[in-house]
Amino acid sequence: MFFKHIHIRIRIVFLIIVFIFILIIAKVFYIQVIDYDKLNNYAKNLWSRNLPIEADRGIIYDRNGVELANNITTTSLVLIPNQIKDKEDTTKKLAEILGVSYDEMYKHVSKRTSIERVHPEGRRLSYEIADKIDSLKLKGVYLVKESKRNYPNNNYLAHTLGYVGIDNQGLSGIELQYDKYLTGKSGAIKYLSDAKGNKLNLSEVYEQPQDGININLTINYKLQEVLERELTNAVKRYNPDHVIGIIMDPNSGEILAMSSRPDFDPNNYQKYSKEELNRNLPIWMTYEPGSTFKIITLSTALQENKIDLYKDKFFDGGSINVDGARIKCWKHGGHGEETFLEVVENSCNPGFVVMGQKIGKNTLFKYIRNFGFGQKTGIDLNGESNGILFSLKNVGPVELATTSFGQGVSVTPIQQITAVSAVVNGGILYQPYIVKSLNDPETNSVIKKFNKKRIRRVISKKTSKEVRMALESVVTNGTGRNAFIDGYRVGGKTGTAQKVNNGVYMVGNYITSFIGFMPANNPKIVVYIAVDNAKGITQYGGTVAAPIAKTILKDSIDILSIKKPKGASEKEYQPAEKKYITIPNVIGLERKDAIEQLKGLNIEYSGSGNTVVYQTPKAGERILEGETVKLMLNN
Repeated sequence: MFFKHIHIRIRIVFLIIVFIFILIIAKVFYIQVIDYDKLNNYAKNLWSRNLPIEADRGIIYDRNGVELANNITTTSLVLIPNQIKDKEDTTKKLAEILGVSYDEMYKHVSKRTSIERVHPEGRRLSYEIADKIDSLKLKGVYLVKESKRNYPNNNYLAHTLGYVGIDNQGLSGIELQYDKYLTGKSGAIKYLSDAKGNKLNLSEVYEQPQDGININLTINYKLQEVLERELTNAVKRYNPDHVIGIIMDPNSGEILAMSSRPDFDPNNYQKYSKEELNRNLPIWMTYEPGSTFKIITLSTALQENKIDLYKDKFFDGGSINVDGARIKCWKHGGHGEETFLEVVENSCNPGFVVMGQKIGKNTLFKYIRNFGFGQKTGIDLNGESNGILFSLKNVGPVELATTSFGQGVSVTPIQQITAVSAVVNGGILYQPYIVKSLNDPETNSVIKKFNKKRIRRVISKKTSKEVRMALESVVTNGTGRNAFIDGYRVGGKTGTAQKVNNGVYMVGNYITSFIGFMPANNPKIVVYIAVDNAKGITQYGGTVAAPIAKTILKDSIDILSIKKPKGASEKEYQPAEKKYITIPNVIGLERKDAIEQLKGLNIEYSGSGNTVVYQTPKAGERILEGETVKLMLNN
């Protein structure tokens, strides 16, 4: 019996020992197989050190591959404090080169950390300073590659592109909106060190950084260049408070160019205030649109069959009384009897008041909202404003009247050009956008393409055609004549809106604007220009903004390969206005006969003969009277 109990105890002990061995084996298996990667990383972290290598941000291009934002390689200072033996000497030398105090640098050199970035003095060093540090060959002192954002065109498209901070993070514009795509993944040089941080003589591992995704914009750099030039010229000429310009493809909502003044240089953004940096005026600024808003009233009246442009008449006596309020026409004494086409050509406020009354407040405000006013357009940029509309319950006869000609409502430039693009493109409202595609940084193949986004149909094709014809007539015969381009079909509308401050209209302070498009029969481009408080000139949209838009439209002819159409409208000239003259063919004529043929033009001669053998401009071309024709004589 006794031996039997001993045998049982032996068996129990044996089983316990076997069980313990199984647990040990299981634990070893778990450590070596299942938990190996985790524990191995813990061990590596105790020994390994990483010198960071920053990835490049994705490059931003225009639609044709022109670089708008790229990167330049710089170096930054990184310290491994445990490797620095003579901290005083190292501190003194680095402080002298970087131009900082000894105490400030000593904080970095003696800091209890595995790796210390010298920030901000040691970030993105010049080549000269980097070479001085490198020549010292100080232990524990490293220079690592860093990428610095660069804007090769300086101020061009500044608010739209935005800028990046010291750590290459997007802070505004495209840089912020698409930061998660543009930001790459940093790499490193990895090496092993002992417990004191001393570098071991073992091989280093290079972990390559992954660059950010490239972006192609809808921007056409050539058009952007023209817009920037003209806005700069406007600042020099008129010294305004602001100038704003947008160019759009009306058939897609693509932004072809966009800018404003004042602007900034994103390469040196630290020199500017937050307001200057972050207020992208084309999408942020709100103001009363003035007469450019009449395009919306006109479109609504035609769509709802409330007027006939040619048959219906209106008598303008210089003002109209609405519920006790006297609303004046800009022309003292009025225009007399007009067709509604002439109301549009003359930008006659009383005529548009009647138009609004025929439409009614419910219908007019329905169309205003359908055209996108009172809400964000959804453009892929940060900082867009909503604009302000009357609440329908607060719209009485006076509010309806003033809204009809663009007073009492507040809109943004991007809302204006988006709505007018819908008016002239056949009646479709598109969402404006500025990013065309996301591209692979190595192959530049398209990762994601952004296509036009149709929001809704607002008016019919028939109405759109009628409005285009009326707005072409505004440029040919009306207030927009300063945007007329001989031989081409241009449509447009001027605007002059008195500025409001705390609910009070400011005397002598206006926002003058012009929105134009071409060709008027099949628009390829819409241009919006607004000049805030132009000085030294009578403030009208036709005299201030229209000539700016005309220059941009003229330059776009070659840029967009717009062909000269057949049947372009002839301009009705004012008494003091210069006329266009078609150049006759005078080659082969005697000098006196050539002079007779070229009446109204200046003539320059080369040669001393009596017969014309060559002329420039060529026969059939048109120039303004008073301009010069050059003739070559036969001797």
